[in-house]
Amino acid sequence: MNEEQVHHAFLVSVFLKGAHALIECIGGLALALISTETIARLVRALTQDELSENPHDFLASHLQAWAQGFSLQSKHFYAFYLLSHGLVKVFLVIGLLRGKAWSYPASLVVLGLFILYQLYRYSYTGSIGLLVLTAFDVVVMAMIWWEYRLVRHKLA
Repeated sequence: MNEEQVHHAFLVSVFLKGAHALIECIGGLALALISTETIARLVRALTQDELSENPHDFLASHLQAWAQGFSLQSKHFYAFYLLSHGLVKVFLVIGLLRGKAWSYPASLVVLGLFILYQLYRYSYTGSIGLLVLTAFDVVVMAMIWWEYRLVRHKLA
């Protein structure tokens, strides 16, 4: 890959990370503003037809069990986690897209910490989604590192 292709891949990965960060912010705000009762009612409404057709539907039954056990404490944790995680990433993405020198090492450190936390959570949950997110973060880190090397080389 030449420099232009690497830069393009870097921009795409950063824009995707930014889009994911915005979705996290929206999700965090939604969780903060919506009651646990409303979440349970929404899940019941979404799964009711499927469970009437197939009472043993894996996804629908697990969603309902999750919604019924979704505590206020869990809601507050996830709202805070999503919002803070998203805001940090939005801040870093803006820095990266503006080519701010501080944003490259800061992004590498922050993404590295997120990866460690995601792997820690994976050890408890076994969630494939966490592995996918972690793999994407590793790719983004590689793109940031590659771009940072190019930027540093141009400045030297």
